[in-house]
Amino acid sequence: MNKVKLGFFSFTEITDPTQHRAYNEWHQLDHMPEQYPLPGLAFGQRWVCTPALRAARLVDEAPLDAAHYVTLYLMTDPVEQTLTDFMELGAKLHQLGRFFQPRVSHLSGPFQFLEAHASPRVLVSPESIAYRPNRGAFVIVEEPTDEDRLDGFVRELHETHMPALLDVPGVAGAYSFASSPRFGNQGWSKVRRRITVCYLDDDPLAVTEKIAPLLAARWDGAPVRPLHAGPYATVVPWQWDWFDEPSPS
Repeated sequence: MNKVKLGFFSFTEITDPTQHRAYNEWHQLDHMPEQYPLPGLAFGQRWVCTPALRAARLVDEAPLDAAHYVTLYLMTDPVEQTLTDFMELGAKLHQLGRFFQPRVSHLSGPFQFLEAHASPRVLVSPESIAYRPNRGAFVIVEEPTDEDRLDGFVRELHETHMPALLDVPGVAGAYSFASSPRFGNQGWSKVRRRITVCYLDDDPLAVTEKIAPLLAARWDGAPVRPLHAGPYATVVPWQWDWFDEPSPS
């Protein structure tokens, strides 16, 4: 059984293009470390969509087209208390002046954990795949368009599409999440979304080329609409130069 009960996502845009280094320094060296002492915080990771990776997105609709980074915190029971602690800590850090201002999150909030998958070629369990080192993630955001056909689509995902995705070289595994009315009642958005995070152990650009035809088949006649689908690279400490202007020659 996976101890993870929900994923807290943030699809973040940096509104001042000169502040990417400052944002990464703040988030990686200050903000994210402060989350780990929370009892219900199991793990956190952040990925970046570099200019080259953005050009390779398969689906890039507004407002998620503006996202430069995806952050995912994995949370455990008791989820209500964990979310309360998480938000109270954020408010406290904000009051202390330890919050980054030139940013906006275009999709943010808790999503219920659905299931974990691991490629047959990796040795770890599906539940462990999020903690295995990765080179990046391929992130898919979908919304339902036909509720009556949704259960059949989910079964097909589990039986057909996900095994095919796990056979792609470079896809180590995946976690899937969905919005829940449970959290909508707590003030979060009630808009239906499904998010799949594919954990990659090969170059994200190379994996994207192999994933593309599988996703085209996944969405052909499906009762969901893709809102966002694209590769992200793992953020590495102190390697934050993806958006730097080239030095004049």
